[in-house]
Amino acid sequence: MIIILFGAPGVGKGTQAKLLQERKSFRHLSTGDLLRSAIKNNTDLGRLAKSFMDKGELVTDDVVIGLVREVISHSPNESFILDGFPRTHAQAVALDVMLAEIGTGISNVINLMVPDEEIIHRLSQRRVCVTCGATYNLLANAPKKEGICDACGSEVVQRDDDSVETIRKRLALYLDKTAPLLNYYRITGKLAELDAVGDIEAINSELVQLLVKVG
Repeated sequence: MIIILFGAPGVGKGTQAKLLQERKSFRHLSTGDLLRSAIKNNTDLGRLAKSFMDKGELVTDDVVIGLVREVISHSPNESFILDGFPRTHAQAVALDVMLAEIGTGISNVINLMVPDEEIIHRLSQRRVCVTCGATYNLLANAPKKEGICDACGSEVVQRDDDSVETIRKRLALYLDKTAPLLNYYRITGKLAELDAVGDIEAINSELVQLLVKVG
């Protein structure tokens, strides 16, 4: 079973995917995490990805597809929650081809909906540990000691792609390049939409109910 969590940056895809991983025994596959790992390890794909991410631009299809292909092709019997992929029509087509090759397909696509101004507010408050990658929000779950990671004691910083200017660029790119994919999945009858503003647990409860309907 493969579920796609869809939506603009900052709608809570990662948060909800991690909860579903715990409660539905899916493997959370975040392209953001894959990209950051590749960057941290200074791989060829990582260096190329960083040049795009630092400017608030979408990473090219070839880079993302290469990373995702490695994971899915080596674990054909696992159930996945895809978070942040696909982002373009070419990626969606490539994903369908990959899944068909291993004899599976997408079970459902859930679009998490949050207004742009709320997204900007959320992301501009996000901070990330430079060592372990732990994520914080200065309003909801700030580090106990300002600027220091609770988990490992390393520095907590704002990522370049979480500045207000870059967030607006990311949202514009999403609207132009990624949002049109909703129609791609709507015609399959697998698309569901969910208001993702409010309590995280309440949103997750609604999300689980959607999965029950298709799972």
